Amino acid sequence: MTRRILFTYLSVAVAVLLALGIPLGTVYAHHERDGFAADVERDAVVLAEQAEADIATGDTAHLAEHTTAFGMAGDARVLIVGLDRSVLAATGTGLTGDDAAISTALTGRHAIGYRPLPGNDTELYVAVPARIGADVLGAVLIAYPSTAVDAAATRFWLTLAVGSALILLLVTVAGLALTRWITRPVRRLEDAAEVIGHGGELPTAGIGPPELRRLAVRLSETSRRLHRLITGQRDFTSTVSHQLRSPLTALRLRLENLEPAVADTARPDLDAAITEVDRLTRMVHGLLALAHLEHQAADREPVDLDTLIDERIDNWSAYASEQDVALVRSPGALGTAWAVPEAIEQIVDNLLANALRVTPPQTVITVGATVPPEDGATVELHVVDQGPGLSDEDRARAFDRFWRVAGSADDGSGLGLTIVRQLARISGGEAELRAAPAGGIDATVRLRRAPHPRPPTP
Repeated sequence: MTRRILFTYLSVAVAVLLALGIPLGTVYAHHERDGFAADVERDAVVLAEQAEADIATGDTAHLAEHTTAFGMAGDARVLIVGLDRSVLAATGTGLTGDDAAISTALTGRHAIGYRPLPGNDTELYVAVPARIGADVLGAVLIAYPSTAVDAAATRFWLTLAVGSALILLLVTVAGLALTRWITRPVRRLEDAAEVIGHGGELPTAGIGPPELRRLAVRLSETSRRLHRLITGQRDFTSTVSHQLRSPLTALRLRLENLEPAVADTARPDLDAAITEVDRLTRMVHGLLALAHLEHQAADREPVDLDTLIDERIDNWSAYASEQDVALVRSPGALGTAWAVPEAIEQIVDNLLANALRVTPPQTVITVGATVPPEDGATVELHVVDQGPGLSDEDRARAFDRFWRVAGSADDGSGLGLTIVRQLARISGGEAELRAAPAGGIDATVRLRRAPHPRPPTP
């Protein structure tokens, strides 16, 4: 917002400076040229009056004195001709009686204008008639280079540009101060709104103008309602989950106590009931874990992925061997990543549990991590199995709560991948499922790379 206000303020200032400066410079340049032309025209009229008698008598020596004296006063070229266009006196070169300005002057009119010279220069020419009464005796032509007047116009343009730059600098400084003053109430509201994220009450005093104070009141009311809703939902989930744990435990015990009295034909139904109770118990534990994760503070610290993955592989190797599945660590050092405490352990455990649930015997599960070559700031943790895999649509829905593959005999709760994604997000990363190159699933968790592990606390 600050940049937008400052940009708008400076855009208006630049537009005003251009709207005023360009016409001012143009008018000044025209004024200088017109004033220069008027001065030269006045000099030409004076010279013509001085030369009238000499033109009438044909005294070319006296005319030469006039032109020489006038030419020495500046860089002018002077030409005096008679009525027949014959040159009576001249200083400089390049002027002849056939000049178009001379023709105009011999008709009794003044000829004034600018014309180009070889190169990029221009010159001012002024031709006036020399007459006695109404009789035109000849003409006087004066040509001046316009270098001096062009230099004056250039200096004015430079002065105008420097002045505009200084004004723009002052406007920028003033605009920064004004912008900060305007946006100070918004920054206060932003700081106050941050309190909502930590469960605090939004202060409404000293926010700024009445409009922002009313907005702060509305935000405060909304935050209180949201806090009540979130707290009620969390309490409801925790209470229900806690209340279900005891009845489920008692139900499982009662079902196990029925085993001696159940006939062999009914034993499969009893086993299926115990399995469903176990699945429901895992589901309750998963809901409790999610309720805890959704309100867990994201206090992250560097985690040594090499040590952690080695430990998790050691812990799961015995169980994997029972299912005739090999756990393999991918080669290469992994380094450290940012994560909340114990999050990576839970992520790896959930991913390994899912992989072992679907991986057929005599296959391999590979656990490791890579640093994407295009982004050295992240680390990708992979758990790759050789199971049946999932379609693109199923992989996109696999992180939904309670989702399970249609027609699957899996007795999972449908919350494992949901917990994985939640743990990854509170650690500042993301989780996704990819198709493994050799079939199966490549469960990937992307985390921010940490510079070095945090030293152990004494």
